[in-house]
Amino acid sequence: MSLRVLVSRAFSRTLTSPTRRDWMRGLKSLPRRIGVQPARVDYFHDDADPYSHLLAAVLPRLRSRYHIELRCHRVSPPDAAAAPDAARLRVWSVRDAQRLAAHHALKPDPGAIAALPWITTDPRRGSELRKRLGHYLGATLHFEGEWYWGIDRLHHLESRLRAAGLGVGVGEPEAHIAPPPRLRWDAQSSHATSKPALHFFCSLRSPYTWLAVERAHRLAGHYGADLKLRFVLPMVMRGLPVGFAKRKYILLDAKREAESLGLPFGDVVDPVGAPVERGLAVLHRAIEVGLGVQYLESFLRGVFAEGVDAGEPQQFARLGVRAGLGPEEITAALRDAAWRGEAERNREEMLACGLWGVPSFRVDGCDAVWGQDRLWVIEQDLCRVASR
Repeated sequence: MSLRVLVSRAFSRTLTSPTRRDWMRGLKSLPRRIGVQPARVDYFHDDADPYSHLLAAVLPRLRSRYHIELRCHRVSPPDAAAAPDAARLRVWSVRDAQRLAAHHALKPDPGAIAALPWITTDPRRGSELRKRLGHYLGATLHFEGEWYWGIDRLHHLESRLRAAGLGVGVGEPEAHIAPPPRLRWDAQSSHATSKPALHFFCSLRSPYTWLAVERAHRLAGHYGADLKLRFVLPMVMRGLPVGFAKRKYILLDAKREAESLGLPFGDVVDPVGAPVERGLAVLHRAIEVGLGVQYLESFLRGVFAEGVDAGEPQQFARLGVRAGLGPEEITAALRDAAWRGEAERNREEMLACGLWGVPSFRVDGCDAVWGQDRLWVIEQDLCRVASR
């Protein structure tokens, strides 16, 4: 076993360990618990970021619900390592934030933002503090060592504040300010006669793809959709940077989301490089023989939850066999370079949809969406297409 594999596995296991998390929470909360400092939540606001305005709109409610000291800081837009395709990100963010605002019945109010307790109004100073604390985006909240991005992760912060006994009042807690949208599994739409296509842009190095596979597969089956796997190379293998702070936050956030979904996560061996290329070759063949989802699930479970070194030939082969592929099929797939052209075509189509990263999804006739936590939008699209 190589040193790279040992380091990758040890780092991910330690970082995502619930024992480490609980120990760090105890340590970070000590000044608050002994009365040295208040429960302090730092908010980082990017004036050019639609998600920041959406989150800022609910911060007065957060302050009224919990015994916290809210400190607000303006920050600069993210650099290229955090937002490698800034133009597409800007367009997507506006559209996505509008959708979230409608779903949560929110209307950003510039007056409410102006009334927030601003501690740092110079974006340079705010960005320096954010960097010291370990993040890179606006619309982020920091509490005792952990980060929460946007309205999507606000419920995780609320759960932690409640667990710390910081809620205002007594009795049953109120519902979360912005509870995460849930899949409905509509029975009527599941009997539709049309068969829409559900395009799933995926990667073998994306932890969020692992979190989405099972639900995307179930959605397609429930609503009678034809699930089309559209694999692409990971961003770093396409020349797009991913900095250390971003990789660290993604691992921690994916662990938190995996726990919410009841999925294993954290025993990670990064398959970047040759293991990904070999995996895509086999995935290409698996799709052709009707085992694409099975192989995608097997590979991602292996490298993100089971500590499988996909660069080791025997372990790599077992991932394919577990998905139902025979050794001969795996060997033949590795000799076939056709997957490269398919990955490039998928990348071009994904970019044409206005997106640049995975997991992304598109129902025929509808706009593409990005993120494992936007599958509720895909469900709405499937229901809408079925009702035509």
